[in-house]
Amino acid sequence: MSRDMKRFNTLTTPFENSSAEGWEVYPRPQLKRDSYISLCGTWSLFSRVGDTETAIGDICVPFAPESRLSGIERTKEYCEKYIYRKSFFIDGSFVKGKVLLHFGAVDQIARVFVNGKDAGEHTGGYLPFTLDVGSLICEGENHLSVEVTDTLDTELAYGKQRKDRGGMWYTPISGIWQAVWLESVPENYIKSLKITTSLDSVTICCDGGKEEKALTLHTESGDTEYKFFGSTITLNIDSPKNWTPEAPYLYYFTLTDGEDTVDSYFALRTVTVEKRDGIPYICLNNKPCFFHGLLDQGYYPDGIYLPATPEGYKWDILTMKELGFNMLRKHIKIEPEIFYYYCDLYGMIVFQDMVNSGKYHYVLDTVLPTIGMKKGITHKATKKRREHFEADSKNTADLLYNHPCVCYYTIFNEGWGQYDADRIYRLLKAWDSTRIWDTTSGWFAKKESDVKSEHIYFRKIKLSPSPERPLVLSEFGGYSLKISEHSFNNTDNYGYKTFHTKNSLTEGIRDLYISEIVPEIKKNGLCATVLTQISDVEDETNGLCTYDRKVVKVDPTVMKNTAKELYSAFEEKTGK
Repeated sequence: MSRDMKRFNTLTTPFENSSAEGWEVYPRPQLKRDSYISLCGTWSLFSRVGDTETAIGDICVPFAPESRLSGIERTKEYCEKYIYRKSFFIDGSFVKGKVLLHFGAVDQIARVFVNGKDAGEHTGGYLPFTLDVGSLICEGENHLSVEVTDTLDTELAYGKQRKDRGGMWYTPISGIWQAVWLESVPENYIKSLKITTSLDSVTICCDGGKEEKALTLHTESGDTEYKFFGSTITLNIDSPKNWTPEAPYLYYFTLTDGEDTVDSYFALRTVTVEKRDGIPYICLNNKPCFFHGLLDQGYYPDGIYLPATPEGYKWDILTMKELGFNMLRKHIKIEPEIFYYYCDLYGMIVFQDMVNSGKYHYVLDTVLPTIGMKKGITHKATKKRREHFEADSKNTADLLYNHPCVCYYTIFNEGWGQYDADRIYRLLKAWDSTRIWDTTSGWFAKKESDVKSEHIYFRKIKLSPSPERPLVLSEFGGYSLKISEHSFNNTDNYGYKTFHTKNSLTEGIRDLYISEIVPEIKKNGLCATVLTQISDVEDETNGLCTYDRKVVKVDPTVMKNTAKELYSAFEEKTGK
């Protein structure tokens, strides 16, 4: 083990003993088939340095080797590659035509071999990829090998990972960290769906398959079948139910194309920018909405990049809703699709960050803007970094396009890796015009963005509105309460203002909202706030709950009542 056990506590979460389904649940809720074989579970892990290969031991996929739940809890050296190996059996009846091998995410570069033959390679640690391995597999026993290279290359997306972890930087992970599964599909199959909605209609575009299709819409009043030719169908919905955080209604449907059948869902909702009394607001379903949010890092002490089971995501979402929040800002990390499904299902809006690349500079990116120098600084990007960041950003928007919970994207956070911001905004806004795009969250704003987005720590919140852009406080707070027996780090502590009791922390946060946020709502039309943060993370103790999710550090009744006052102030301002 690599951890200094005197310094770092071993924390367990309630989800390790959850009776709910683990990571063998179908990983892709919006394109679900019955031909599914999970390859999660026990694999063999090896280290390769040059031509020398050494057995490390059995590893539990999908947990990263650095995590305790992987069974390895080992830090990877830059000079070594990880080799994952697993045998699996295929029954002849499973194969319908093609066999697809899916990886949720592998950090950073994966090369895949099936029965000793090269099946393909993927670069980038946060996005899924699929390989057609039908010609490489055989009936009976098969052998899968995944060669992983991860040097924490800053030319590629890396998020909050850092070799020298500490403070706001966390333990780096490597290797397979999301589900792996096989799927059998016919020769002509539905590769993807693109679902675009209004408040009373839905357009579903299919990539792949044959010409004649049948869509069955499942509602409380029964099933309705629609047959169509081509790739696209538009349905007008009678007595439509719009998706909101308070009433997150989902419409489920089944799509059949020849021999291929998939299950999926959609929700009727829109996100726009509109003015009320001359003030621009982000509107949900044509109505100004106050987005009362939290920073969500997506880290857990036992699985690091994953909770022990998807129940961990469900707990975070539902617990924060109980505290009155309706939005999570998913901070420079992309989660498995089950997270976004739970947000769709339970009514939690997501502000999604793109994952940063490029080197971080403490003075330029943090010190100078914190003391007020928030303009004129940018970074250069190599051709390699530009290509990967821009492709990853498009692919992220494609991956999450069908999820109604995702309403807003952040391109660059606090200048980290920021380059060509106006051009990147135009590129991505054209790619997905159905969402709000925050070009520069925090500082170093350029000319083009859908919102004016600021971060304020260490000083009183005073904002300057924009006449054309909604006003967003995309980070603030960071108040710290360390509960030692539920904290990761026994020696170091990281937070922006320290409290010593649950009551004092609760009252401190309430006072921050009532004395500083409410006036900004009433005066300047502030329409979204992101408090730091859901949970403690490693050294950081500025969460509303502890890192192990065993203690909620604030009073739920006070937090919920505070939320009601925020919503009430916003409704009074906007005349809702």
